Amino acid sequence: MDKDSVEKQIIEGYQKEEKMMVLVFAQWCINHDLDPVEIYKEAYPTQKNNDVLSEAMELTVSKEEAGPIDDSQLLGVLSLFGNEDLAFTVTSYISKRKD
Repeated sequence: MDKDSVEKQIIEGYQKEEKMMVLVFAQWCINHDLDPVEIYKEAYPTQKNNDVLSEAMELTVSKEEAGPIDDSQLLGVLSLFGNEDLAFTVTSYISKRKD
């Protein structure tokens, strides 16, 4: 494999993992009766529409159909991808729920 092929595979792998992270975030929101788009906008107010989030929204299921997603799992995944602003916003919703 040449260098360009390896780089392409690495990028494609990262993009797939990023899509899975966004899907986990979106499903966690659905599971807690929250709007993923609004929470994302709250975390990143200057960012335009997020195509990956829009795609993920099409893949979410109702909270009755979904399996549980632990708060700590979501925060870990967000942190892994450097989404600290989103993790901070999610944490504020978690603390409101636990009050």
